[in-house]
Parts: sequence; C-alpha cells; structure tokens
Amino acid sequence: MKILLQFPEGLKQFALKHAEELEKEGNTVFISASPTFGACDLAIDEAKRIGADKIVHFGHAEFQHVDFNVEYVEYKIDAPLDILQESLMYLDNFSTLGIVTTIQHVHQLESIKAFYESHGKKVLIGRPYGFAKKPGQILGCDVGSAASIDKYVDAFVYFGGGLFHPIGALLSTTKPFLSIDPFEGKMQILDDYRQVYKKKSKGRIVASLEAKSIGILVSTKNGQYNMVLAELLKKKLEAQGIRAAVLVSNTFDFGSLDNMTEFDAFVNTACPRIATEDGDRMRRPLLSPNELMEMLSIRSNRLGSKA
Repeated sequence: MKILLQFPEGLKQFALKHAEELEKEGNTVFISASPTFGACDLAIDEAKRIGADKIVHFGHAEFQHVDFNVEYVEYKIDAPLDILQESLMYLDNFSTLGIVTTIQHVHQLESIKAFYESHGKKVLIGRPYGFAKKPGQILGCDVGSAASIDKYVDAFVYFGGGLFHPIGALLSTTKPFLSIDPFEGKMQILDDYRQVYKKKSKGRIVASLEAKSIGILVSTKNGQYNMVLAELLKKKLEAQGIRAAVLVSNTFDFGSLDNMTEFDAFVNTACPRIATEDGDRMRRPLLSPNELMEMLSIRSNRLGSKA
C-alpha cells in the first residue's frame, strides 16, 4: 500500500520512526512536509498527486467525513499530573470546576476529575458542539465542551500545552479560567485576555469603517472551505457600495495579502482563529465575519442618521 503520513508540528520529530515501521510491513511510505493545523487540514491534494492509497493523520481525531481513505492516530500523551496539587491554591474559592483539554489528554480527564473531587470540588466535563468528538475536548474552532457548561461552573481549568486552545475557550466563556501547562510546569489565570481581545476586536471594526474595498479569504482546506459564507458576505458588502472580491488559498501568506494594496481590509471565512490570532500580522484590518457584520451595521446606522 502507498501511504502518506501527516503530522502536526509537535509530532514531526517522530515522522521517520513511523515511516520506517510501516515500510517494514511492506508499504511504500511518504511523509508530508507541509504545515498542518488540524484534522481540518488533511493533505488530500498531496496524497492524490503521489497516488497514495491512504493518509495516516497523526495527532488529531476525525474532524469531518472526507472522500478519501484517512486513518486517524490520536497520539495519546500521558502528561504528569503532579502540578494539579499546586493548582489548588488558584482554585480555593471555586466550588464547581469545568475541565477541558486537547485530544492528546482526553484520556486523562477522569484522573484529573477524580483529583479535584478528592479535594472537595464538583467537576463538570462538557460536550463539544460538533467538530470535536469527545467530552472535554476543545479545538480552535469548537469550544463547546467549555461553552456548554459556562453557566453551571464557577471556574474553568485547561490542562495541556500552549495557549492556543485555552484562549479560544476563554473567549467563548465568562468564568475565571486557569491554564495548566504540565510540560512547562506553569499555570496562568487567563482572564485579562478577554479584555485584550475585546479591545483588539473593537479596533479592527473602527479601522475598517471607511473601507471602500474588502477581500474575503476562503481556504481550500477540507475543513475550512466556506464559499457559501464568502458569497453571502460579498453580497452584503456590495449592497453597501463596498467593492469586494473572494481571495482563495490553501494557506494564507500575510505578506502576500499585504501586497494586495487595492484592499482596505480583509474578512476571514477560514479557520475562525485566524482573525483573532493573526490579525496583528496584517497592516490592514483582518475581520471575523461577526466583526464585519457589526461594522456594516454601524455604517448602515450612520448612513441612516444622515438621511
């Protein structure tokens, strides 16, 4: 069998090992060297180009059904739980906790739950909205496991590496949020980020109010493609006299976008975190669809008040 292996950045260090194991079984194996941002970003075009029979995608659970043979290897990681003891000092005033993590640590949630319950806490594990598959699991684009229990908990605990996933959950919830990174041995209350991102969002909206032309980003990635939304936004922009065009790419390069100087602003229909996380890399505003609709509403109200 001809197989294409695909790894997220944190697991690329193990690519050769897995390739050699599969080759010993008689397979012809290739490794995708492209960046991958999740199961929404399968290397289907690469696999078809080389005539692969299957993609083996490491580090993520199935995101959505695709018309290609894909095997998902979730890659469980047993992170040390010792740091949970230290976290109690941050959670002393909270009785009911919601706990979330990434797919790599979902299997550890019951142990984490048991730890907090042994210290008198009530613990809830929410369910995702759709793209994520397991209770307590969060993705950059699916934080339902947190949002679904926001009104029932006093605080949230995220267990895992990095801030990308907990920031997404933070922005969709209202309660105190503690991030625990067992690999770095660090923990951090993230609540201040809510106000930071709120101010940035307002700044993007204000900066785009006078835009005369806007580019609409559409990703061709399997789980990010949303031409229906892009065409709807294009109609809404043009209805207010704003020139608009759909810009298509598999992976957007912000330098290339900045070279498209005819556009005064951009709106993102791809991964919802692009506008949130990467907007600062652009010289012109990069809006989310919701921010665009708010901007158009403000413009419409201004025009109405002048009539």
